[in-house]
Amino acid sequence: MTLRDIKKDIQYVIGAFVDDCTLFLNLNPGKNADAIADLIDKAVDLYNELRDKVVAAPKEGTRAYFRGVSQELLEKTDGLYDELSAAVKAGLGK
Repeated sequence: MTLRDIKKDIQYVIGAFVDDCTLFLNLNPGKNADAIADLIDKAVDLYNELRDKVVAAPKEGTRAYFRGVSQELLEKTDGLYDELSAAVKAGLGK
């Protein structure tokens, strides 16, 4: 995995999450908007955190380092999707 690949992965995965959040907000105006906005803020913070980690990558062992960052991206985004699911259920009253 290269620096370019991991940056693209971070941008794509976080971007897809933010798109899902905004889609819910557009389809359900006013329903749990504050919780969804908080999730978008968390996603932006995660994006910035992971990009900073990638930029500060060590010169040696970058493949293993990038694999770790990629794993962290997937785990944390999965957690955000769990929170989004709960917010959607709460917003729809189910």
